[in-house]
Amino acid sequence: MKALYPEKRLVNASMGARVVAELRMRIITKAIKDETVLTENQLAKEFQVSRSPIREALRTLTTENLVRPERMGVVVVGISEKDIEEIYDIRLMVESFVFERLLHKDNGKLVGELEKLIEMMKIAIKYKDIDEFSFLDLEFHETIIRSIDHRYISMLWSNIKPVMECLILLSMRYRLEENDKDFERVIANHELIMESIANKDTDLINQAFYKNFNDVQNKVEQLWSNEEMMKIARESIEFK
Repeated sequence: MKALYPEKRLVNASMGARVVAELRMRIITKAIKDETVLTENQLAKEFQVSRSPIREALRTLTTENLVRPERMGVVVVGISEKDIEEIYDIRLMVESFVFERLLHKDNGKLVGELEKLIEMMKIAIKYKDIDEFSFLDLEFHETIIRSIDHRYISMLWSNIKPVMECLILLSMRYRLEENDKDFERVIANHELIMESIANKDTDLINQAFYKNFNDVQNKVEQLWSNEEMMKIARESIEFK
């Protein structure tokens, strides 16, 4: 099977990180079906590595509730629509809190960083590098979150980030296949977020944030409730 997770993001990653990134994507895209049994020996053979990085990867996937340990290995739990809703509940709480804090900060440096990221997103779309666009989208929101220097908020974000990353990659890949003009609207949403932070405009922040949030969540939930949409998203990565 061709790698589903973008390999260029793993150039400097440990073998354990490479394995967990690929397995996570296979599970979330349903390339590995729920209730599938995975063993260390089987995976070590497939990835041509020792059992140590496999063990590390399976521990990580267990903490993310994507697999559950069994006597002979692990069983794939997968991800449900309810799980996705709960992930977005956490994201909503985190980003709402962050935007409230930003109303009382000097955001000049942050706005400059966001402006650069938006320009990079535009370049990624110009060259149809949707993987890069997806990672820049995530970096845009992470830059906002980390700007308030709140350790426990950052921990919450870090806990949902790996699965969120896969959801965004799949959602953006589906958009590219179905309507590549939609990215102009996605970028406009991010420009509105940046403008609202720069002006500390509460009404604009709410408008920009919820517009972007509802759009992303709706796209992701549609993807998971429609088998054909998921197939398109998965194959767009598989045959890239």
